[in-house]
Formats: sequence, C-alpha cells, structure tokens
Amino acid sequence: MRRFLLVFVPGFLIGCAVGAFGWYAFSPLLFDDVVAEDLAEATVIAEGQFRDADRAHQGSGTARIVALAGGGFEVQLSEFSVTNGPDLEVWLSAHPDPASNADVTENDWLALGQLKGNIGDQSYPLPAGAAPTDYRSVVIWCEQFGVLFSPAALSPAG
Repeated sequence: MRRFLLVFVPGFLIGCAVGAFGWYAFSPLLFDDVVAEDLAEATVIAEGQFRDADRAHQGSGTARIVALAGGGFEVQLSEFSVTNGPDLEVWLSAHPDPASNADVTENDWLALGQLKGNIGDQSYPLPAGAAPTDYRSVVIWCEQFGVLFSPAALSPAG
C-alpha cells in the first residue's frame, strides 16, 4: 500500500499540474470569441492586412489606424480573424513587417490592451500623446508566452 501511495500521489499531482497547464494553453483553440463592434467613421491614417505568423498562428482581416472626428486616434480591426490563444493583446510595433518574436520585442512597441475577441470588428484607442506615425505595424501578441500570432504591416493611406 505504501509503495502504491508513493507512486500514485506524485503521479496524481504532476498529472493535475500538466492537465491544468494544458487546459490553460490549449483550450482557447476550442472556442472562438466573436466581437461585433460598430467602427467609427474616421479618417484613415494607415492600413494593412493581417497575415499568418506561422502555420500554428494564423490571422486575416484589415488593420487601420484612424483619426477620430472628435480628436484622438484608434486602431480598428475589421473582418478580423486570428487563431485563438491565451493572453492575446493588440500591439503597435515600430517594425515595418515583423516576421518573428524578436522583430517585435527588439523594436519599440505599444500595448493597446487585451484582444476583445479572436473574430470580428473591434477598436482600440491609442493613449493620449501616442504618435500613430511612430508605428509601422499592428500585431496580435501572446503576452504570456511572448509569441507573435499575426502581424499587419501598415502603409500610409493616400
């Protein structure tokens, strides 16, 4: 009996820890969070298309930085879709077309907040004083694991 407990208890505890981590890391792949915000009519400053970061982290849709009529700027994601994951955030990056995690982290970036949903139209205000022209791409970033999920290289509107 003692031998059984010496094997069972550690195995059970390790199994619980591995199972909890697995659920946290991979359960978002089972569910989609759909958002349907009304995007404000605004003047487009820059625009780009999301693309896949790799075979596991895929994205599509349009990213825009817009100037709002009442003042200020926001990032708008339209017809947007990305592979779901844990702790996803929307970032602006100074890199013109990030292809790797290092391209994002080794350049200036600005976090705009948690991704509201992995599918659908949504917007994220830029903080007061942030200059939209300092950033050349929008990225979907997994903060927990430091992984690029989908970048959108921005081109000036015009």
